[in-house]
Amino acid sequence: MTKLAVFDCDGTLVDGQADVLWAMNHAFELAGLPLPKPAQVRRLVGLSLPVAIRQLAPKADHQRQLEITENYKTAFRKRREEGLLHEPLYDGIAELLRDLHAGGWNLAVATGKSDRGLTACLAGHGLTDLFISLQTADRHPSKPHPAMLEAALFEAGAQASDAVMIGDTSFDMQMAKAANVRAIGVAWGYHTPDDLTATGADFVAQAMDDLRGELDRFS
Repeated sequence: MTKLAVFDCDGTLVDGQADVLWAMNHAFELAGLPLPKPAQVRRLVGLSLPVAIRQLAPKADHQRQLEITENYKTAFRKRREEGLLHEPLYDGIAELLRDLHAGGWNLAVATGKSDRGLTACLAGHGLTDLFISLQTADRHPSKPHPAMLEAALFEAGAQASDAVMIGDTSFDMQMAKAANVRAIGVAWGYHTPDDLTATGADFVAQAMDDLRGELDRFS
């Protein structure tokens, strides 16, 4: 059996909330539009950027939405190049990933980040070599479409019944259900445990030890 654990990134592996909010505010400000409320932005983390922008600026025309999207990408990239980006790992995540890898799990990521953003994030934390498959919004429809998860299953040579999707948002849980994969939510991210349960979570980890224990029981 090929066991596969697929992780979301923002809100599950790393906490990049401050930079996401900063870049979104900067993007809207450059476009001359009112700034979105932080709670609105946090609720949409995990979606592909263009999809999130459309929901944050529904009255803007298509060209203005594209402008906001490009503003965000440019601001985020510049912040990374200047060494100002702060995406710390949640406590215990690095150890968990290394233990799973050593224990025979295949690991993957399915994220709304770009290829560039995910590559830089994992490399910065020295985790790149742990993952067999990296799926991003650059090559797939936005969550909760199951394309990213299905691609990870294919690349790992794993069956849906032998895989788990671990994420912090309703979009992750819905994606898992659409791909017939066990859905594990984490309570330290952007959506509440109730949100996760309501959208299909089979289990919600309140702390890292809970997640570790649930994965230890998976067979």
